Amino acid sequence: MSNNTKFRAISTISSSIKTNHNNNNPSSTTNAASIYTLLTSKSKTLQQIHALIIHKGLEQDPYLISKFISLSKSYTYSSSIFNRITNPTTILYNSLLHVSSPHPHHTFSLFLRMKLHDPLLLDSYTFLPMITVCANECWFYTGQAVHGSSLKYGVDKDLYVSTKFIHFYDKCGYILYARKVFDQMTVRNVVSWTTIVVAYAGGGDMVEAKRLFDLMPVRNIASYNALITGFAKSGDMVNARKLFDAMVKKDVVSYTSMLDGYAKMGDMDSAKFLFEQTPNKDIVAWSALINGYGQNGQPDKALEIFDRMSQQNVKLDEYVMVHLMSACSQVGRLDLAERVESYLSKSNIDISKHRVLTALIDMNAKCGNIDRAMFLFESIPKKDVYSCSSVIQGLSIHGRGEQAVSFFDKMLCEGLVPDKAAFTVILTACSRSKLVEEGWHFFDIMKNKYKIDPSPVHYACMVDLLGRSGQLRTGYELIKSMPVQPDLCAWGALLGACKLHGDSELAGLVANKLFELEPQNAGNYVLLSNIYAAEGRWLDVDLLRNKMKERGVQKIPGRSWI
Repeated sequence: MSNNTKFRAISTISSSIKTNHNNNNPSSTTNAASIYTLLTSKSKTLQQIHALIIHKGLEQDPYLISKFISLSKSYTYSSSIFNRITNPTTILYNSLLHVSSPHPHHTFSLFLRMKLHDPLLLDSYTFLPMITVCANECWFYTGQAVHGSSLKYGVDKDLYVSTKFIHFYDKCGYILYARKVFDQMTVRNVVSWTTIVVAYAGGGDMVEAKRLFDLMPVRNIASYNALITGFAKSGDMVNARKLFDAMVKKDVVSYTSMLDGYAKMGDMDSAKFLFEQTPNKDIVAWSALINGYGQNGQPDKALEIFDRMSQQNVKLDEYVMVHLMSACSQVGRLDLAERVESYLSKSNIDISKHRVLTALIDMNAKCGNIDRAMFLFESIPKKDVYSCSSVIQGLSIHGRGEQAVSFFDKMLCEGLVPDKAAFTVILTACSRSKLVEEGWHFFDIMKNKYKIDPSPVHYACMVDLLGRSGQLRTGYELIKSMPVQPDLCAWGALLGACKLHGDSELAGLVANKLFELEPQNAGNYVLLSNIYAAEGRWLDVDLLRNKMKERGVQKIPGRSWI
């Protein structure tokens, strides 16, 4: 605060004190000014200053108390001070409303209290925190009521209020309402324009988002970033790149949006190149690169970036750690998992957070430390299907199928409702351990109890289970009974089982189906050829090789269902 501004503020307080005390206590002016100076300088704690306010008898001064409340981070403390005010003013209510914003229900209650006390006190600043709360909590009907109140009290045309309502309707998924507010605005600035562009881009309507962007009288970095992010999320990296190249100035958000877009398209070379060009890299940029490598099956590269972050003393947050743990889960290396967990334990990241703890369980389960995963799982206060599935998958990977089945049964007994992914995990566990009876049981309850239509993946799991257990014909009949078109996974699993059990007759039938689905996959021909060769059917081997030549199928080394 400049000296002139501070002087004007102190003069305002002085005038207020003079009026309130009718000049009976001239020293109160000096007291208020000195206390205000203490508040702005922050040389004493709020509790010390509060004691001084009480001692000097200034608890009813609206300007002094509003300043005090605005500096407090405790709603409970601030509201206790506010409640001692005999006649709260608009500035006092507004100060407390802003402090209450982390507590939505308190904000709503205070807003209603203000309306009941004196509706004339409401101004545009009163509505801003209330609209923000409704947007953050997606309170659509409450927000509509607040919008109605803004119309009633004549603040709906305020630039900031209107812009907040555009954001509110966008957050709640009502883009047409957001557009109506925008169209009714008589005055707009770059923020309101950007907000409506963000709304359309976030909703996937890039045509309208670009049209509005082109109509903007003034654009800033945030405007460009909003449209670039929209194009990147929709997979249109050509238009995203055009905008990016057209920007006179770029910030870390511009680069990160492009990086994330390339990563989602699988172009990690372009993503890495942009990352290296990014000025002032923040944790979001690092996180986007690590996540990109993880999602594109390059977990080793993700871990290399982790090493680089450690060398540069970049402080990792929970999102980066979750991405790293996911990468470790893909690699399955216990030494890396232990290293990541060691870093996590030394950091300030709250391991008890659900997303972090679940990722930690998943990493340990898939990297060989299943006992650690089980221990961590027991520490979760509120267990869910995802964390249970991580443990079951870990047990399955390490050949503990019966324990995985018991764990799944326990999950059901505790009232958790499995989803499609959970059934895929348990059916895979049954397949790996050849638990046929249990597999049929889970397949049955998925359909009949939980009303989940089995997907081709679920059928493939069952076919794999039956094939491993030698029930090849049953697996074949199951494929033929599928209500949907059988995919490569089911037929491929059965062909692999035919080789395992030496059933060349069925192998021929299955392979012909695979030839129809992917005629240029040499692996299917090679696998059938090996099955024939194992039984000495050399004539069939020659016929199959001739068929490959006729169809122009090139043998690719190492490509098969095994």
